[in-house]
Amino acid sequence: MNGAADLGGMMGFGPVQREDNEPPFHAEWERRAFALTLAMGATGSWTLDASRFARESLPPAEYLSSSYYAIWFNALLKLMRERGLLVDGELEEGRVLARKPVARVLHGNDVAAAMARGSPTEREPAMPARFTVGDRVRARNMHPRTHTRLPRYLRGHAGEIVRVHGVHVFPDTNAHGGGEDPRWLYSVRFAARELWGDGRAAHDSVTADCWEPYLEPA
Repeated sequence: MNGAADLGGMMGFGPVQREDNEPPFHAEWERRAFALTLAMGATGSWTLDASRFARESLPPAEYLSSSYYAIWFNALLKLMRERGLLVDGELEEGRVLARKPVARVLHGNDVAAAMARGSPTEREPAMPARFTVGDRVRARNMHPRTHTRLPRYLRGHAGEIVRVHGVHVFPDTNAHGGGEDPRWLYSVRFAARELWGDGRAAHDSVTADCWEPYLEPA
């Protein structure tokens, strides 16, 4: 969707402020928000892509005025409310008022192994790849109201396939209960001048990973 999270290529937000030796968390609540998000994701109540959509679909004013982990936490509350895992009054009272079972529970002594294992997205191909390295392609000019990983600033622009990653879970369907629908995934290099005009340096480029349904021959 074209939400506040899709900031690539936009102007007016000022420079990115880097923090030297930045810690993973700036406050204890951030650590807990991260842990809660991982623990609830491990229950299988939603997919990773669904959690991304929950974050990007927060109201723009809320998204842009929130810190990184505040966005994670607010999206977690949204996901839990939608699935009946959090009911009115529970946050205020700090206790469970309506217990609902989940498919899995991530126990503390299993966290390290679960983090090391991750959630691989590569799948066996069911059909040959449509494109190969060196092909010229164009990102489709698409504006879905649902989840997509195709950045807005790439849509309608031409680039070159520089790597084929194999077949991976397609986030556009996986975020909304439509199944994994595995599709070929490519790295596509776009010239900066193609994206932002002749004022950019001739040698500058952006490389983005794009699923096959995002692309058409250029």
